[in-house]
Amino acid sequence: MSGTSLDGIDAVLAAFGGTPPRILQSHFQPFEAPLREELLALNQPGTNELERMALAANQLARHYAEAVLELLRQAGTSAEQVKAIGCHGQTVRHRPDLGFTSQLVNPALLAELTGIAVVADFRNRDIAAGGQGAPLVPAFHNAVFRHPERHRVVVNIGGISNLTSLPPQGKIQGFDCGPGNLLLDGWIDLNLGQTYDKDGTWAASGRVIPELLQRFLTEPFFALAPPKSTGRDLFNLAWLHRFLKAGHAAAADVQATLLQLTVESIASSILQHCGTASEIYLCGGGVHNAALVHQLKRRLNGKMVARTDDLGIDADWVEAFAFAWLARQALHGQPGNLPDVTGARGLRILGAIYPA
Repeated sequence: MSGTSLDGIDAVLAAFGGTPPRILQSHFQPFEAPLREELLALNQPGTNELERMALAANQLARHYAEAVLELLRQAGTSAEQVKAIGCHGQTVRHRPDLGFTSQLVNPALLAELTGIAVVADFRNRDIAAGGQGAPLVPAFHNAVFRHPERHRVVVNIGGISNLTSLPPQGKIQGFDCGPGNLLLDGWIDLNLGQTYDKDGTWAASGRVIPELLQRFLTEPFFALAPPKSTGRDLFNLAWLHRFLKAGHAAAADVQATLLQLTVESIASSILQHCGTASEIYLCGGGVHNAALVHQLKRRLNGKMVARTDDLGIDADWVEAFAFAWLARQALHGQPGNLPDVTGARGLRILGAIYPA
């Protein structure tokens, strides 16, 4: 998995033979700066896009292959022992409103380089069936985190934040809440040349600007009813600059306000749509932002907030694990989407299979 944060590749070796399924080994491989910059640039219209996207897809396949082979080396496992690679690819456009989404990777090249079958292109079948194509992880959350008596909510804070509501009885919900880390990362990179705000220290040094936060919250996406999903097509630095008045705010105060936007979009989503939930479990890179987690706990006062580590899966690896599970669903001819979450017309088998 490589997500909207564009920090690198999360790879896990997963075993599904027992109950519960297990992560046997994990590995993170960071993106080099030139690749990260090109992927970020491809999120917006530009010159010679078709060739640049094809070249980036090949480069990503090579990086994914390196990550897989290093993961297997660390685990002492041969490629022959692996049934398949579930590869999400790198999202550069997500426009379900226009009937398409684009995740860059060359899965045929990845299969060739690793000697392992690849399952890729998970989102387009759901979109073809009238869905959002996202989020897809709620089906996995349901499989591994649902409790027969407790109403749990799983919140993934990546570049975009999303949640899964898992009541003991009744309908599962899941949708994107809004920006997670991506605006925080983009603003600190623009101002301090850092790729992320470690522990939320810079945000914590500033003061929230209430009127700016309220302007942010006028974005129509926040008022949409689920199912809904979003990405860099909407939330990006150009979006941010539309709300800023030149010279009227200190950069650290803007960062503090962006952090509060992430907190507010998550918390209000939980309180509005998952009101009976008593347990909130966090995963994704945002769990390492101490300031963000602290503010979220304050905003959700009265609800237990913990990490998915407490449920047996390290918060850093939940999403990569989910796409291993989705690949297994495809190989077994089983659906991977939840129509109540994505809005699709029904259950669908997700992913295209590229044999070794």
